[in-house]
Amino acid sequence: MKFSIENKNKYNLAILLRKIGYKYLGKTEKQEFNIIRQLERAGYPRFHIYLKITPEELSFNLHLDQRKPVYKGAPAHSADYEGKVVEQETQRIKDSLS
Repeated sequence: MKFSIENKNKYNLAILLRKIGYKYLGKTEKQEFNIIRQLERAGYPRFHIYLKITPEELSFNLHLDQRKPVYKGAPAHSADYEGKVVEQETQRIKDSLS
């Protein structure tokens, strides 16, 4: 699920991660931040966001990874991009940043 929030508080990555409870994994080839929030200790399922921060807005591309990739090196995995759980997480993030 893609959504954007106005960056009126001029968040940097460290402050933003603390506010929304996510962990930094690295940067993507598109120079987006790769961040996750685990729901269980085993690591999956987990919320996964590709985040782009500009002075004007925070752009989120959120999905729920159900399990890790089956094949080593393969990016494909079972993920939900829509649905009630993803919508609830989207609202939780928006509320955390308002």
